[in-house]
Amino acid sequence: MSDDVTWSSAADIAAAVQSGKVSALEVTEQMLGVIDKRNRVLNAFTAVTDERARARAKAIDASPDKAKLSLAGVPFAVKNLFDIEGLPTLAGSKINRARTPAPRDAVLMERLEAAGAVLVGALNMGEYAYDFTGENVHDGPSRNPHDPERMTGGSSGGSGSAVGGGMVPLALGSDTNGSIRVPSSLCGIFGLKPTYGRLTRTRSFPFVASLDHLGPFARTVRDLALSYDTMQGFDAEDAACVDRPLESTTPFLEQGLDGLRVAVAGGYFRKGASPEALSALDAVAKALNAREVEIPEANRARSAAYVITTTEGAALHLERLRRQANDFDPAVRDRLIAGAMIPSTLVVKAQNFRRWYRDAVLALFKDCDAILAPATPVTAPKIGQVNFTLDGIEMPVRANMGLYTQPISFIGLPVVAVPVPLKPLPIGVQIIAAPWREDVALRIAQALETMGVVAAPRPAL
Repeated sequence: MSDDVTWSSAADIAAAVQSGKVSALEVTEQMLGVIDKRNRVLNAFTAVTDERARARAKAIDASPDKAKLSLAGVPFAVKNLFDIEGLPTLAGSKINRARTPAPRDAVLMERLEAAGAVLVGALNMGEYAYDFTGENVHDGPSRNPHDPERMTGGSSGGSGSAVGGGMVPLALGSDTNGSIRVPSSLCGIFGLKPTYGRLTRTRSFPFVASLDHLGPFARTVRDLALSYDTMQGFDAEDAACVDRPLESTTPFLEQGLDGLRVAVAGGYFRKGASPEALSALDAVAKALNAREVEIPEANRARSAAYVITTTEGAALHLERLRRQANDFDPAVRDRLIAGAMIPSTLVVKAQNFRRWYRDAVLALFKDCDAILAPATPVTAPKIGQVNFTLDGIEMPVRANMGLYTQPISFIGLPVVAVPVPLKPLPIGVQIIAAPWREDVALRIAQALETMGVVAAPRPAL
């Protein structure tokens, strides 16, 4: 590892700290310096926990078990909907700034720190996670490291910016309808939305309980797998968390593609995609010799996802809407109010369709192990851009960046978003696997990274 840890992988940092080649405190100080400089441009952080980070790094350096810590000295940051001891949990909102500071960290953060990772701060996000742009009206937009005049995507925009911009090698985000995969695509990094119920959400601010997932961002597949493996484990406090044995994915990464059958989604998942999105998808599909399949009724799935999202979100925020409507981002407020007015008969139809759709999609995995799809319809739009044009049709940015992610998170499938380093801007592809088969998606991602088809490009910062 070079003296400058900015672009070092989490695995390399941990190995260097374990061996004593560099101290955890040295790594922390370097990263804090990078954050201080780059965050002025990228606006990824809403809080930097510098004193806490230094204290944690010193404790790691003094630990007799340092060599056993799989993430020894690795800096990480979290979307500000994660509870951080001593800070109010903002969830990107103005209203939450009046909350009592969290008494304890989120469980996933505790698991990362138990493995030696060092929290360096909280990250910008779209208000209450109802956003695909990364534009926060209270904290300002997070900015794309490949072009600061462009969006990061949302709602985990600060997470995408921080990892893509070299301010941390690992970050955590949440994904309800695409909020890990969209920033991964626009910022040119790897992201993992695990199976629904795989990673606990305890002590994080919710959005849509039946759709919310938490997961990691990284610049390499190995780092993504390493952080994911560290966070696995049952937690009875999260009613959605499933009690399953720990299933390490890192041993599978080097197995290559032998025996894996990969398909590429056609129909809905090609219609409306930009030339850049199709170019990236075709490059990945060609490398994997993927055959085409049709995911049935994906358009209806997206519509049903919208119904469930807006109604569950509205129910969660109803009292805030009644008391403090003017303190919301108007774009978020108006969609939540609309959700509160959706008839219950439509919600029942959406939930019934959801069960049918899940069975129909799972049936496809009898003949393949993974399915490819675009992660976003376009590369990063300009900050403030309202519409993008596809096939001569004007489409609202905020509503349509999740065009290809919503039909997947709707039924809780695991997905690894991989970056295709197109010029001048990267764009992502989804690798979708059957439930509980994160290992398959990560194994395919690793093979693509080894082949050079996918990579997290380094921006000129």
